[in-house]
Amino acid sequence: MARNPTGFDINEFKAAAHPRSTWAKQDPWARYEAWRYTGPFSRFNRFKGLFPGLGVATVAFAGYCAYEAVFLKDDHHGHHGKEGHH
Repeated sequence: MARNPTGFDINEFKAAAHPRSTWAKQDPWARYEAWRYTGPFSRFNRFKGLFPGLGVATVAFAGYCAYEAVFLKDDHHGHHGKEGHH
């Protein structure tokens, strides 16, 4: 197999990019960086408070839409024939 003239080895790149690579195991700062992705700093917890009140607003809007569909019927809807508007 011919070697790439640039010295770039795609297999070596794929191995280094893999999360369980030997490079990640040998990283001396990995232990100090681990706190950034656990507990209150996990991905879910960071984005959980991104839209405060969105859940309450969604439930309130759905309730209003249901109320409007059931109780606020328009009795004259679709009756614009020859007799004109009411």
